[in-house]
Amino acid sequence: MLNKINKMLVKIMAFFIPVCLVIGVLLSEWLYNLSGLIPWIFAFMTFAGSLNSSFTSMKQALLSPLPLVIALLFLHVLMPLWALGIGHLVFHDDMFTITGLVLAMAIPTGISSVVWVAIYKGNIALSLSIILIDTMLSPLIVPLTMSLLVGGNVEMDVFSMSQGLIMMIVIPSIVGMMLNQLMKGRRVQLLSEQLSPISKIGMGLVVMLNGAVVAPYLLNVSGKLIVIAIVVFFIACSGYLLSFYCGKLFKQDKETVIALLFNGGMRNISAGAVLAISYFPAAVAVPVVMGMLFQQTLASVFGEWINRHYRKIDEVY
Repeated sequence: MLNKINKMLVKIMAFFIPVCLVIGVLLSEWLYNLSGLIPWIFAFMTFAGSLNSSFTSMKQALLSPLPLVIALLFLHVLMPLWALGIGHLVFHDDMFTITGLVLAMAIPTGISSVVWVAIYKGNIALSLSIILIDTMLSPLIVPLTMSLLVGGNVEMDVFSMSQGLIMMIVIPSIVGMMLNQLMKGRRVQLLSEQLSPISKIGMGLVVMLNGAVVAPYLLNVSGKLIVIAIVVFFIACSGYLLSFYCGKLFKQDKETVIALLFNGGMRNISAGAVLAISYFPAAVAVPVVMGMLFQQTLASVFGEWINRHYRKIDEVY
């Protein structure tokens, strides 16, 4: 039954996530107080995704650093500069919106990317490595990026942030890989299959709760808001495409390219929204919040796109 639910969720993911966001916005008054559950749901999603990974595969990912370097340079050099250029082109007289676009690209890769990498059979160990290293470096990289590109000064509680990331990512990943090491074979595969649909439902809940938190920013619709939404959508699409071609340019294998696609295209939007709201004027938060409208849907769309891409290659050979 769980396997059937999982297959159904994979097919409807492009619609499931936007519906969850709309529900979160509409029921924000009741759901807002449940936002404290987000880190715990993230932790479960990371644990479920890491069941297919092992300490050996993690070691191999770290011993072959080229994909990691590609991902980090893409995430924190290419995409922030790309967002800055587009921001100045479209919103040349609005520094707050430009700052928001840069911040949306400067924040760490999305934790939920590992779920999509698992769905499309990418390199999970590499994805976890990118997530772990990127999030650990984020207290240094994000303020530096903002300072260099827009002159912003972001203050962070490094200890609290690191503590939260350890709880959400490091510990669940280690537990998942330990179970993989101990159980092995069919048993760990069965557990992974059973948890997979629950993980996808968890993703929907996270989007729903995030929608409740940012509802005030999405309910005030204006012409400028629509333009911001279009620009954010364009930058988000280009993130997936550019990360894919970066992987191809450096002649990486299929599993690595899939990991680069999702880790390069996705961002930890909830963390970005907290930063924007806490340390910048409200106008800076709008482009970051807009990312929630597209991220999971685009992940589903580009997941199917890359699936068809490699299916055609397989048919040729």
